[in-house]
Amino acid sequence: MSLLRDHPLAPLTTFGLQASAKRLWSCSSQQEVQEALGHARSEGWPITVLGGGSNVLLTGDLEGLVLHNCIRGIELIKEEGEDVWIRVGAGESWHGLVMQTLDEGWFGLENLSLIPGSVGASPMQNIGAYGIELEARFHALDAVEVKTGAMRSFSHSECEFGYRESVFKRELKGAYVITHVTFRLSRRPELHLDYGAIREELERAGIEAPSPKDVSDAVIRIRKSKLPDPAEVGNAGSFFKNPVLDDAQFAKLKLAHPEVPHYPAAGGAGTKVAAGWLIDRSGWKGHNRQTHGVHDRQALVLVNHGGATGSEVLKLAEDIQSDVLAKFGVSLEREVNVLPLP
Repeated sequence: MSLLRDHPLAPLTTFGLQASAKRLWSCSSQQEVQEALGHARSEGWPITVLGGGSNVLLTGDLEGLVLHNCIRGIELIKEEGEDVWIRVGAGESWHGLVMQTLDEGWFGLENLSLIPGSVGASPMQNIGAYGIELEARFHALDAVEVKTGAMRSFSHSECEFGYRESVFKRELKGAYVITHVTFRLSRRPELHLDYGAIREELERAGIEAPSPKDVSDAVIRIRKSKLPDPAEVGNAGSFFKNPVLDDAQFAKLKLAHPEVPHYPAAGGAGTKVAAGWLIDRSGWKGHNRQTHGVHDRQALVLVNHGGATGSEVLKLAEDIQSDVLAKFGVSLEREVNVLPLP
């Protein structure tokens, strides 16, 4: 564990925007997290937790202490019939975890392949893709309370998962540092093929009886065809959530735009509408402001072409939100976290 001062954050985030941490402390264990938090409390420093940096838009330098969560480790802790429970360090790469589970024959995460970021951020965001959300395979997590340094475990119900959110993005935002996440996986494949273009991609590859690895490979090919590689073009993946409309809102939108892509929302509460379609139809796909813009293959993705500031990217996002609201009557919500808080 080491304390660094005025440390650049561009290399630690996928947007690659210029900003720095007044103090950065990298922690590789639960004990180091507790020590760093204790030191910050004694000095009166505010805390910002940074994991993989894939869901962050930095609009300025971060004061106080940036705690860089680097806790690693993937441990099989329980087996029962065909079910397996694994405990994973919050600093592990999410995609690296998915790849290892496939190698081990532990299934259930294959639809979530190639999602950037760290394991610790996954339950906060309740990450999801191609018909699967993390909560379907989540069992529990361990976290350190920022105010006290005390450890606490959270069960599935205590996390209060919702669409791209959890209690850690609402009532407990900034209150805990997640150190480990436990997943319940299975040695028996349960494939989910009916969302997006997975079946089409498998058919294109001539695969009639797919394995979980085949599904993962298909998802990776689809994502690579649509999304820019952060190593080549700075971005944070999907910048906006797909809006969930109530029955009256959706009926009004569908009447005016019968072709709008839509899906039942989780739990049957409303209808999820494709934000990328709304942005594309509003004319923003491929929009270029020289240093930044909207990706030309995926309207949900804002990109840093080089030299952009976080404030400029945020202004672009706000312009898109205003235009979509004016044209479709639908409010878009950011999926990306803006730091420092506006």
